[in-house]
Amino acid sequence: MKIANKTVSATRLVKDALAKAKEFSDYNIFTFLNEDGALKKAAEIDEKIARGEDAGRLAGVPYVLKDNFLSPEGDTTASAHILEGMASPITATAVEKLEREGAIMIGRANLDAFAHGSSTENSYYGPTLNAYDKNRVAGGSSGGSAVAVALDIVEFATGTDTGGSIRQPASFNGIYGFKPTYGTISRYGVVAMSSSLDCIGFFTKTPEDMDLLMSVTSGQDPKDLTTLPDYYDSSEVKKVKKIGVIKDFDNDVVDAEIREALVKKLDILRGRGYEIVELDMPILKYALAAYYIIQPAEVASNLSRYDGIRYGFRSNNSAGLDELYNNTRNEGFMAENKRRVMIGNFVLSSGFYDAYFLKAAKTRTLIVEEYNKAFEKCDFILTPVSPNPAFRLGEKVNDPVAMYLEDLMSVPLNLAGIPGLAIPAGFNKDGVALGLQLVGPRRSDKSLIEFSKELI
Repeated sequence: MKIANKTVSATRLVKDALAKAKEFSDYNIFTFLNEDGALKKAAEIDEKIARGEDAGRLAGVPYVLKDNFLSPEGDTTASAHILEGMASPITATAVEKLEREGAIMIGRANLDAFAHGSSTENSYYGPTLNAYDKNRVAGGSSGGSAVAVALDIVEFATGTDTGGSIRQPASFNGIYGFKPTYGTISRYGVVAMSSSLDCIGFFTKTPEDMDLLMSVTSGQDPKDLTTLPDYYDSSEVKKVKKIGVIKDFDNDVVDAEIREALVKKLDILRGRGYEIVELDMPILKYALAAYYIIQPAEVASNLSRYDGIRYGFRSNNSAGLDELYNNTRNEGFMAENKRRVMIGNFVLSSGFYDAYFLKAAKTRTLIVEEYNKAFEKCDFILTPVSPNPAFRLGEKVNDPVAMYLEDLMSVPLNLAGIPGLAIPAGFNKDGVALGLQLVGPRRSDKSLIEFSKELI
């Protein structure tokens, strides 16, 4: 990571990043470019360095902010029409920590509206294009953030991961993407999608950069009661001996070239003396069904606050209050937002709560227990992130079930609250990036990032 100093100025780093952002404008990465604000902050950091003051561990490093993190620069829209024009009165805790260490936000990144999606095609501002093939999706929901790093516009970008929304776009664009243990980084000031599943994480080009960002941002926050006491830097890096591989994912489901990439990485580990352990985890086949009950239920609750009264977009085609609510939500939400609200309200409704939501919650407990048993047999697990590499734009956008199936291998980690790191795994014959994920038990985040260096 290039840090500003007396030979490399923050202003130069920011100008270079902004120039690249404009050069790659056809990828539709940004919803807002923070040119004036970024250059102003860069000048302040350069002055600090000139005076011999400590400018921070991230001094002058440009970064991209996923547009569901609240900060005063630009409107926080979560790429949704209903939040268009929403200027934030607060700053997210993660953003405060990054900028306290001298990082400079150069722009807001596109995403699936309210982070509902696996391709960044559900954005009000249109899709972001894949870094390696403009005819393919960037992945989602954090597609803009992933592509900004993959195209070397910035050294890192923030993301949120509710069911794979960091790891999947990282794998689609050939970079690192980390979903920490649930509660490791504060969610305060981040637009909520599914509160028991949402995690804050990052995209980087190296494990070393990921480690630094985790050190800067992890820790307890009195504004977010789900945060854990700071354990990241104090945790001992474990000695890894055994790597698990899950037998229960049907080979017919997983793309042949992804299976081949997994075998190659396992062979590398075997050659370095690690024992490969096969795991039976049959409960994971129910994870996707449980996820798409729990997550929409929480989405329906979190989206109920957007009514056209308090902030953001308000419909002008309303005669009364009920009509205002109805029209604002109908015009402001994308089709996928509406779909999840409808599913969520259905599974929470009288007569269906026990049949659907309660069973999904019990399944979630079984998934947690299954991972606990697995980590008694191995230290980490290596698995695909997604059953397929990046698919073509428009290929699945009108088939929600096909889109949901892309999350088959990523959602179990969110249900269990455990960390997962997407790692680059080469390219297929069409030049499309492939990715795998390392999975560890709760609070093994630092060890997981350190061990990923074995797979470079």
